[in-house]
Amino acid sequence: MQILKVIARLLDYPTQDLLDNADILVEATASTKYLPPELRQQIIALIERHKASDIYDLQADYDSLFERGRYVSLLIFEHVHGESRDRGQAMVDLLDMYKSKGFELDSRQMPDYTPLFLEFLSEQDEMYAREWLADVGHILALLEERLNKRDSDFSSLFSSLLVISGAQVDRQEIQKTVQKEAAEDTLEAIDKEWEDKEIRFDDPIDGQSCPSNRPDPALAANKNVPIQWHDAADASKAKSLQR
Repeated sequence: MQILKVIARLLDYPTQDLLDNADILVEATASTKYLPPELRQQIIALIERHKASDIYDLQADYDSLFERGRYVSLLIFEHVHGESRDRGQAMVDLLDMYKSKGFELDSRQMPDYTPLFLEFLSEQDEMYAREWLADVGHILALLEERLNKRDSDFSSLFSSLLVISGAQVDRQEIQKTVQKEAAEDTLEAIDKEWEDKEIRFDDPIDGQSCPSNRPDPALAANKNVPIQWHDAADASKAKSLQR
């Protein structure tokens, strides 16, 4: 499902490569059969806004929207498990799912990072991809509504994922929940999150306690470094999803 790859690109940290290939994304969106005309137009408008923007402005806006607090975090399981140990087990299970399909993650991103998850599903058959999207439908709806609350045009991407999934979610209940929520990306809220965070000395420091969607600086020399999914049955053959 090519449209899942388009949405993955748009949800990932913006790079010049994204702008250089914007016309390809527009073409793929315009031709998809999985979305109604209104949503196709909304995604195309988002792409056109990217094309008309300075890359540094896009990156600053992305940081402000997705990288400040957990409110619209693109790490799926944060919205279910927070930072509990259950999230770690959920990610192990997700990695096992990837491997069961013959792919092994070769990326520094977390396995529950939404663009990565969508890249994987874009390579699967339609029914399988729909089922997995439906399984996280309540999270997609929550993110859609939170982005709507901020008047962000990124909400159309989650609206599209919900349409593709066919998931039945209680939109009114989610709207009520979001309306009652306090913003978590204010400086005061971020300070409180750090104050309330339990300090544990029995947890290993793995350098991933504060993950970012920014590309690894070590890979910056090659802007086309792909997300690679290695065939578990034959490590010599790598299936690359060009970014």
